[in-house]
Amino acid sequence: MGRTPLWSVPLVVVSLLVPLLIVAAALVPSSWVASKLNTRLDEMQPAPYARVPASAQPVAERLSISAPFGQLPEQFPSDGSFNFVTITEPRQSALSWWVGRDEVAFQLLTEEDRFGFQTPDQRRVFSLESMRTAGQVAQYVALTRLGFEAQLLPGDVLIQEMVCLERAADGECLSTAPSDEILDPGDRLLVADGVRLESVDDLIEVLADRSPGDLLSVRVERRGSDPFEAEVELISVPDEPDRTIVGFIPFDTRRIELPFTVDIDTGSIGGPSAGLAFTLTLIDELSPGELTGSTQVAVTGAINLDGSVGAIGGLRQKASAVDQAGIEVFLVPAAQREDDIEAARAAAPDLQIIPVATLDEALEVLVDLGGDPIDP
Repeated sequence: MGRTPLWSVPLVVVSLLVPLLIVAAALVPSSWVASKLNTRLDEMQPAPYARVPASAQPVAERLSISAPFGQLPEQFPSDGSFNFVTITEPRQSALSWWVGRDEVAFQLLTEEDRFGFQTPDQRRVFSLESMRTAGQVAQYVALTRLGFEAQLLPGDVLIQEMVCLERAADGECLSTAPSDEILDPGDRLLVADGVRLESVDDLIEVLADRSPGDLLSVRVERRGSDPFEAEVELISVPDEPDRTIVGFIPFDTRRIELPFTVDIDTGSIGGPSAGLAFTLTLIDELSPGELTGSTQVAVTGAINLDGSVGAIGGLRQKASAVDQAGIEVFLVPAAQREDDIEAARAAAPDLQIIPVATLDEALEVLVDLGGDPIDP
């Protein structure tokens, strides 16, 4: 039996080491090797997360319409579909950073990029509430556009953010209202001065006879804990000294009342960016013809009550997700920054990306692409 050539030994060693190095790189967090500039602080920080593409999913599969106590509207199923688009922001390993670092659709994120100044739990509340509001506004805009009776009703009092009274040049908040010591973003105010709060208007009425410096007794619901009682000091609006406030900006929690029930099952998906996709799907479902021209159309953009389309985050990742799903047309907000749209086109060069400013403009684009117009 011949001896193994000496030159083959290094090859064997390398062949054994490479898999071990790959496994090790997959276990090491990206923050060990990846960093990103925090422009607010002007310093490099570890980047343990990345914003990456997720999926493009048909809205119609998540839509159901029922009428437990009324007449079910006529529905017009479509061969094509509108797809809402999602991204994800997972933790990264050194290996995933190495593989994705040069991709346009791969964006490193610091802890501040990922969570801002909110806790992960607060961010979750905000994301789900934004998606709920997007669905409500979409229903109102779509159904009033089709001539159905729809009414917006006030919702409960949910804190979006605390009022900042003074900011530094870099945007950092230097002082907030005294109520910030008690209340947090994501809190829900249930009672104020013994009055059950059904809407922000109820709180405004309670505050009408109060003055800055007064203490207001409140009952607060906070995610993950039991409701609690507290007292908060009131302040005046900085540029309206005669107006007394608690010191927070509320979510838009209004809900829609319809002659039938519309349910859009978004599961654990959050954020407002599916608003336009919801709106177009409802219009398509409740009107004759095919808005999509029997094809697949991806859509992103917040929808506002006046029908305007608002900008969203993660556009380049969404463009990549649409491209990977094999969809050829992507409607995006015209309100998006120009560099966002250019980055999206770079991430998916073969994708037809069409900015739209309003619902009516989106409907016109769809007709130009071969879709059926809706009745005026």
